[in-house]
Amino acid sequence: MRIISGKYKGKRLAASKNLPVRPTTDMAKESLFNILNNYYYFNEISVLDLFSGTGNISFEFASRGTKQITAVDQYFGCTKFISDTSRQLDLPIKTIKSDVYKFLEKNKLKYDVIFADPPYDFEVDDFAKIPKLIFENDLLEEGGLLIVEHSKHTDLSHLENYSYSKKYGGNLFSFFELEIEE
Repeated sequence: MRIISGKYKGKRLAASKNLPVRPTTDMAKESLFNILNNYYYFNEISVLDLFSGTGNISFEFASRGTKQITAVDQYFGCTKFISDTSRQLDLPIKTIKSDVYKFLEKNKLKYDVIFADPPYDFEVDDFAKIPKLIFENDLLEEGGLLIVEHSKHTDLSHLENYSYSKKYGGNLFSFFELEIEE
């Protein structure tokens, strides 16, 4: 995996082959950040990276100047890799080893961007719990986005607060926003 832009543009990071991960492809990641670049100044936002795996998305935000990043994954090897790499590169990524659903139930902080990259073989009900917990627990700042990465074979458009999707190869990013009462 490589960092696409920012302070560490072009830097390659090699995670252990035995981690249970499927990193976001460079093409999909670059497209996602092109979208986010139109919404935010990266140095002014806070980010929550759920099912963070190798930290691919967290490292990209950090390289672009985001100073408040929390990466959550249930696997020790994943959080250790992110912590070790963050320390080596002096990146502001806080790692939490936790089941994502339990974290979302207990967390009280709000974020501008929440990115979730759960296993592609999740059932739709498992995917649906992510936005449900985030919106029920009021974890997004006003104007914030939840982005869920999933397979093109999974349809999340029926879920509450769904806004739109973007497809990149076999990947889909579904965007969720808080509906503003008028």
